[in-house]
Amino acid sequence: MRKPPAPRKGLVLATLCATMFMAMLDNVIVNNALPRIGQQLHAGVTGLQWVVEGYSLVYAALLLTGGTLGDRYGRRRIFLTGLAVFTAGSAAAALSGSTGTLIAARMLQGLGAALLTPGSLSILRHVFTDERERARAVGLWSGVSALGLAVGPVLGGPIVETFGWAGVFWINVPIGVAGLLLAARVLPEFATRTKRLDLPGQALSALAFGALVYALVEGPARGWTDTRVLALAAVAALALPAFVAVEARGADPMLDLRFFRDRVLTGAAVSGFMTSFGMFGAAFFLPLLMQDVMGWSPSDAGWAGLPMTAMIVVAAPLSSTLTSRHGARLPLVTGLALCATALGALSLYGADARYPQYVWVLLTMGLGMGMTFTPVSITVMQRVAPERAGMASATLNTLRELGGVIGVAALGAVLGSRLTATLTESLHRLGAPADFGLHLPGTAPDDTGGLPVPVPDAVADAVNAAFIDALHVALRCGSAALAAAALLVALLLRPRRGAFPSAAVAQPAPRPRAARR
Repeated sequence: MRKPPAPRKGLVLATLCATMFMAMLDNVIVNNALPRIGQQLHAGVTGLQWVVEGYSLVYAALLLTGGTLGDRYGRRRIFLTGLAVFTAGSAAAALSGSTGTLIAARMLQGLGAALLTPGSLSILRHVFTDERERARAVGLWSGVSALGLAVGPVLGGPIVETFGWAGVFWINVPIGVAGLLLAARVLPEFATRTKRLDLPGQALSALAFGALVYALVEGPARGWTDTRVLALAAVAALALPAFVAVEARGADPMLDLRFFRDRVLTGAAVSGFMTSFGMFGAAFFLPLLMQDVMGWSPSDAGWAGLPMTAMIVVAAPLSSTLTSRHGARLPLVTGLALCATALGALSLYGADARYPQYVWVLLTMGLGMGMTFTPVSITVMQRVAPERAGMASATLNTLRELGGVIGVAALGAVLGSRLTATLTESLHRLGAPADFGLHLPGTAPDDTGGLPVPVPDAVADAVNAAFIDALHVALRCGSAALAAAALLVALLLRPRRGAFPSAAVAQPAPRPRAARR
C-alpha cells in the first residue's frame, strides 16, 4: 500500500472530535425527547427503554467487530462507512412513525457508531506520534467525547420544544454529511494487517449481551418468572462463558483476553464500565422525573444540566494533567467516588425539591464524569502497542457502552420491579386498574388503544409517589455499585513497591519486529 501523504493534524483532530461528539451526543440527547416520544408514539416505559437500548446494544455488540474490520480493511474506509450508516440511521429515526420503526432506526445508528468509533482513537495514535502531542490530542478527543454526553440534555430540551422530538435526530444529519466530506479529504489511510473475522466470537457476544439486556428490560413488565425472560437469562448465562472460552482459544480473537492481565488496563476498563453504568442509568430516568413528575418543560430540564456540562469541561483537562503527573489512580478513584456521591445524594430529593437545593449534586456529577473519561483513554493508549491500538480502543468503548446498556437495563429493572410492587398495592387501594402502572406517570391507556387519557388526581399522585420511591431505590443501587468500583480500582491501581505511577511506565521497550503470538 502506498504511504499516505503527511496528514494535516489539526483538521484530522477536528474531524475525529466532531464525529465522536456526534456519536456520544446521540447516546443521551434522545433522553429529553423520551416523554414526547412516549406521548406521540404511545410507548410505555419499556418501549422507551428499547429506544435507548436499541442504539446502545447494537453499538456495544458490534464495536469489537468494527475494530477488527478496521484492522483488516483499513481504518479510514471503515470509519467513512460507519459515518455514512450513522447519518442514514439518524434520518430514518427522525422520519419514524411508530415505536418499532424508531427502535430499528436506532439500531442502524448503533451499527454506524460501532464502525466509526474504534478507528477514531486508532487514527489519532498513528497521526500524533510525539508522546506529548499525542497525550494532548487524546485528552482533547476524550474531553470532547465526554462533552457530547453532557451537552446532550442541554441541547435536547430546546430542540424538542422548538422542532419536536424528531429534531434530536435531524441535528445529526448535517453534522454527518459535513463530517463525511471533510473526513474523505483529510483522513489518512494506514497499512492494514490480515486478520480473520472471529465469527464464532461475534455470534456468541451478540447472543449473550442481547439476551441479557432483553431479560433485564422485559423482566419488570413480564415478570421475572415469565418463561421468555427465564429462557433468555439462561441463554445469556451460557453464551457469556462460551464467548470467553472461544476468545481464549482462538488464534486471532476479536477480544484478546491478555488485555486484562495488565492490572492497570483492567482498572481503567472497570472505571469506564462503571461510570457509564451509573451515569447512563441515571440520565435515562431523570428527564422522566423532571418533565412528567415535576412538570418541567423539555427546555428547562435541558438547561438544568448546564452546571454538569460546565464541570465536565473543567475536569477533562484537569484529569489529563493529574494522569500525566501522578498516574491514573488518583483521577479515576476520585471520579468514581464523586459519581457515587452524586447518585446517592440525588436520591435524597423528591418532587417538591427546588433546583438551588440540589444543583450541587449536578456539579459533583459533572466533576466525577470529567475526571474519569480522559485518564481511561490515555492509560489504554500508553500501555498498548501501536499495532493493537484498534483492538484496545474497541475493547475500551465496548466496555463503556456495555456499562451504559447494562446500567439502563439493571437500574431500570430495579426501578420497574419496585414501581410495580408499590403501585399495584396503591392502585388496588384506590380501585384503579393495575396496568396504569405500566405507563408514564400521569397518563393511562385508552381502552380502545387510542391516545392516553388523563387519570384522576388521586391515581396520578399515587403513580408519581411510587415512581419517585422506585427512582430513589435505583439511584442508591447505582451509588453502591460505583462506590464498590472506586474501591476495586484503588486496589488494582495501587502502586507496587519501587514502581512508578502507571502513566510513567507507558512506553515499554520496543518489541522485535519478528515477534509473534
